[in-house]
Amino acid sequence: MKDKNYDDTIIELEKELRHLCTVIKQKGREILINFEITPPQFEALQYLRNEEKITIGELSNKMFLACSTITDLVDRMEKNSLVKRVRDEKDRRVVRIVVLEKGHEIINEVLHARRNYLGDLLHDLKNEEKDFILKSIEMIYSRTV
Repeated sequence: MKDKNYDDTIIELEKELRHLCTVIKQKGREILINFEITPPQFEALQYLRNEEKITIGELSNKMFLACSTITDLVDRMEKNSLVKRVRDEKDRRVVRIVVLEKGHEIINEVLHARRNYLGDLLHDLKNEEKDFILKSIEMIYSRTV
């Protein structure tokens, strides 16, 4: 049934964006198979890399997961030498999570593999076409935040 409130372009854009997100997410999971890291660990490491020394509570809020789930996730990442917990220098009651060298190495390798995948997909496009796609995505994203 066609929704009369939207034109055909909006309907098609929604469908294609949803499909593209699904395909990229699946490919991202496939890429992670080659690394000693799970999808939630990859997501957590990205947050931790972008905002150094955040707490479990802060990471919990960013990932929309319970603190107990994040605690288990950090436990496994700490066991694999990806992160470590450190006491805050100003308030010793606060524990922050720090990405270790191995964590940085893995995230860099995963991002490199993901960028190679995207580069292969866009290989035949001209720079102007890639710039147009980027600007369009940035414009749509800027309206969501």
